[in-house]
Amino acid sequence: MAFDGFTVAAVTDELNKKLKGGRILKIAQPENDELMLTVSCRDGRRKLLLSANASVPMICLTNKDKKSPMTAPSFCMLLRKHLSNAEVLSVRQPGFERSVRIETEHLNEMGDLTKKTLLIEIMGKYSNIILTETDDEGSETVVDAIKRVSSLVSSVREVLPGRPYFIPDAMGKSDPLTATEESFNAAVEKFPGDPEKAICSSFSGISMQAASEIVRLSDGDLWGSFIRMTERVKSGNFSPVIYLKNGIPSEFSAVDTGYLPDKEAYDSVSEMLSAFYDKREAASRIKAKSASLRQQVQTLKERAARKAALQEKSLKDTEKREKYRLYGELLTAYAYQIPAGVDHYEAENYNDGTVVKIPMDASQTASENAKRYYDRYVKLKRTYEAAGEQLTNSLIELEHLESLELALSLAENEDDLVQISEELELSGYSKKKNDKKKKKEQSKPFHFETEDGYQIYIGRNNIQNEELTFKFADGGDMWFHAKKMAGSHVIVKTGGRELPDSVYETAAAAAAYFSTAKDQTKAEVDYTWRKNIKKPPGTPPGYVIYHTNYSMAVAPDISKLKKI
Repeated sequence: MAFDGFTVAAVTDELNKKLKGGRILKIAQPENDELMLTVSCRDGRRKLLLSANASVPMICLTNKDKKSPMTAPSFCMLLRKHLSNAEVLSVRQPGFERSVRIETEHLNEMGDLTKKTLLIEIMGKYSNIILTETDDEGSETVVDAIKRVSSLVSSVREVLPGRPYFIPDAMGKSDPLTATEESFNAAVEKFPGDPEKAICSSFSGISMQAASEIVRLSDGDLWGSFIRMTERVKSGNFSPVIYLKNGIPSEFSAVDTGYLPDKEAYDSVSEMLSAFYDKREAASRIKAKSASLRQQVQTLKERAARKAALQEKSLKDTEKREKYRLYGELLTAYAYQIPAGVDHYEAENYNDGTVVKIPMDASQTASENAKRYYDRYVKLKRTYEAAGEQLTNSLIELEHLESLELALSLAENEDDLVQISEELELSGYSKKKNDKKKKKEQSKPFHFETEDGYQIYIGRNNIQNEELTFKFADGGDMWFHAKKMAGSHVIVKTGGRELPDSVYETAAAAAAYFSTAKDQTKAEVDYTWRKNIKKPPGTPPGYVIYHTNYSMAVAPDISKLKKI
C-alpha cells in the first residue's frame, strides 16, 4: 500500500537485523534531499538509501550507485564529521510512526564516546532527514537537518540546529501496537458507518488503504482483523509484495493481504521497494517514449473504424439488389401480358407463389422496365462485391491496429518499441527509416514455465507472434489465442507428449490475460495444434486463420506461471 507504519516497521526490522553492529564507511548526498550511506557489516558492505523527496520519500537497502556532486553539500560534510566510522547500535521505529531512528556511537575529536541519531521522517511533503544528539540527561537536540524548518514555515515545530527534537503530536492518534479491544471499539464508535475512516483517523501509521484492507478481511470481526495485522508486525511476519494492474506496479505492501490477484513476492522489503520504484519509473519512461506511437496507432484506428462504417453502410444500401433482380425476371417473364402505360404490375412470384407488386415507369415498355431493374441489380451487385471485400480488409486492418495497441501496452523496454515501429513501417503506416546503423532488436517473447514443467512462450507483438507460430513452434505444439479479439499468440511446447488438463487451462488463462480481455471476468480462448494454423497471403503480421480448434472459457490469469 502506501509507505505507512507497516512498511516502516518492515524496513526497520530488516535494517536492524542487517546493519546493527556495522560501521558507516561512506556518506554521500547525490541529491539535495537524498543520502547514500555505505555500511560495513559482518557479511559485507551494504548501501542504505534515505530520501526525503516530497513525492517519493523512502528508506531501503539498495544495490544502485548514484553519482555524487563534485563538492559535497554542507549537510553531507556535517554527517561525515559526526558519523564517519560510527557504529550502528540499532535501527528503531518509535511507536508506529512513519519515522526511522538509526542510533550510532563514535569517538569525537577529543576521543570521547558520543551518541548521535540519524532520523528519517517519511511524511510526504514534510519528509526530512535529521541528525540529533542526546545529552546525559536524555534531552535530544537537533544538530542539523537536510531540510531546515523555521518558525516561518511551521508553527508546530522548528527543525534547526540547537532546537530540541520531538515528534509532532499525532493529532490524538494512538499506537495500534498497544491498542486494546476496548480502545479499538471506542475509536470505531466515533465514526459510525465508516470503519476505514475510524481506523485511519484513530491510529498512527495506518493509511486509508491499509484500513480498507483490514475492513475487507474482517468478515464481520473488525477487531480480529485489526489484531491479526498488528500481530504480524509484532512477530516480524512480513511478506513484501508488489500488486500489479495490467502488468504495471500499482501498489506495494509489507504484508500480503491479497489486495490484487496479480502480484510479485519478494524476500525483503528493500528488494520490494527498489523493484517497485524502478518498475514504476521504467513504465513511466516507456509510456512517455511510446506516446507518439500510441497517438499514431489511435489515429489510424479511428480512420479505419470510420472507413469500415462507411463500407458497412454501402453494403446495407445494396440489400435491395435481389429484389431488383426479381423484378427484372418477373417483368421479362410476364412482358407479353403487361399492358402499356401502367405504373405498376402485380406478378406471381414463381419461387414461392406470392404476389409481388412491381413499380413501373408508365412511359416505358415492360422490357425497358425490366432492363432498368436489371441494370440496378448489376450495379448494386458490383457495389456489394467491392464493398464486401473492402470491409473484410478494413476489419482485418482494424484488428491489426488493435493488436498494435495491445503490443504497446505490453512493451517493457525500448527494444519492444523498436519492433512495433518496424511493424508500422512494414505495414506501410510509417516511412521506412534509412538507418543502416540501427542495432538488431533484442526484444524476446515472454517465457514462462508451468507447475508441471511445461514451457510456454508468448509474443509481445505481432512480429514475435508470427515468429513464434511459424518459425519457433513445431506442428505438434499447442497454440492458444483469445477468441475474436486482439491478443498474443501463446505456444506450449509439448515435446510430443500429451498435455495434462491443467496445462491447457493455464495456457488458456495466459492467452486471455495477454489480450484485450484481460480485465474481463472470463474470456473465451481458442486452442489447436500448431499445424492447423495458416497465414493468408498479403495479411498483416500476426494475422492467422484456423478451422479446426477447441474452445474454453477461462479467467485471465498468469499467477500459476513462473517467469523465466
